[in-house]
Amino acid sequence: MLLALVTGSAHRLGKAFALSLARMGYSIALHYRGSATEAEQTVKEIRSLGVDCLPIRADLIMPEKIDFLFSLVDEFHMPLKVVVNSAAIMPVGNPRELELHDWDSALDLNLRAPFLIAQHAAERMTDGGLIVNISDIGAQKAWSRYPSYTVSKAGLESRTKMLARAFAPGIRVNAIAPGLVLPSDVVTTETWNKLVERLPLKRAATLDEITSALEFLIKNEYITGQTIVVDGGYSLI
Repeated sequence: MLLALVTGSAHRLGKAFALSLARMGYSIALHYRGSATEAEQTVKEIRSLGVDCLPIRADLIMPEKIDFLFSLVDEFHMPLKVVVNSAAIMPVGNPRELELHDWDSALDLNLRAPFLIAQHAAERMTDGGLIVNISDIGAQKAWSRYPSYTVSKAGLESRTKMLARAFAPGIRVNAIAPGLVLPSDVVTTETWNKLVERLPLKRAATLDEITSALEFLIKNEYITGQTIVVDGGYSLI
């Protein structure tokens, strides 16, 4: 059996990635922070597919909790082959108003944590593996309402290239940048609908359309250092 670690996988897109990997036969180390009820339900869904799943609660803003996370990953006693860095936060506030705490927390979770996780993963991927960072089309945009988030995702894509070169040839590092998939709590329904209507394809992505990018990266072993954009044409506007 092979093991996959997915951060932020109790619900939303992280859950979709975890379920996709489980359907491919991977055992799942399911990380979450505060969504205990959702994590419990996701674990049940994954185990119903006939694979092992261990929920691990950890605040990845704290480096020592990342050490703790991997101490439990090691208890699977199976090769770690895939890591998906999906955990992220999206503080709201224009650059004139954003508080230092919101800046630091976004950079710590969205940018620093995936780097530390990659370091831990590389130590364990002695027979090769794949690290996938979940970016955002916002990394290419000037979203003034979400300065710390957009900067963190732009940095994540830059570091994806750097780690791909540093970890080659045994470990591949790529990123997936979704566009509009699931409405967030910081966007009203009216605003969401207006954003979707602006897209060239005039609809949000399905979860399967996003997770299929992960499946593609797993199957095609000649891709590293790339960001796969799945945005319905958002980057064109």
